[in-house]
Amino acid sequence: MTDRNLQLQEIIEKNPGIQFREIMRSSGLKNGVLSHYLGKLEKNGIIKVSRGPRQTRFYPPRITEDESIAIKALRKQTPRDLLLALVKQDGLEFGKLVNEVGKSPSTVSLYLAQIVKDGLVEIKLDNLKKRYYIKERELIDKLIEDYRPSLLEKPTSGFEDIFNSF
Repeated sequence: MTDRNLQLQEIIEKNPGIQFREIMRSSGLKNGVLSHYLGKLEKNGIIKVSRGPRQTRFYPPRITEDESIAIKALRKQTPRDLLLALVKQDGLEFGKLVNEVGKSPSTVSLYLAQIVKDGLVEIKLDNLKKRYYIKERELIDKLIEDYRPSLLEKPTSGFEDIFNSF
């Protein structure tokens, strides 16, 4: 295997769920060259690729479907903030979550709906009030523990939040 293949494999291993542009920045490879190498790695089963609307994410092959869903949420600022708030204190009401993440209610609502739909968070009624709980606690705890340095402390631009709030 070439040095480039190993370099790309290492970048993806350390940053599961990484997007193409981030790999381009980390590797210093140009678009076409990077596409070529990533295509070969995917074809040979050395990496997994998850293609969604407006984004493609790259994972080591050992990452499960459930893990990739959670990693995708943890790599975005607002969903990560929501999950971390619920890790700190499970069973929060919507208003408390809004305060915790410091975003507008509409932005919190949008991302909260997504992580509920993805099965990461569940809603329970408590005295006729909706409360939010981490559904996959062990999974979230494991991912935070395993990938905290690269995944959770990486600064994000907030561009995804701005883009998705329209």
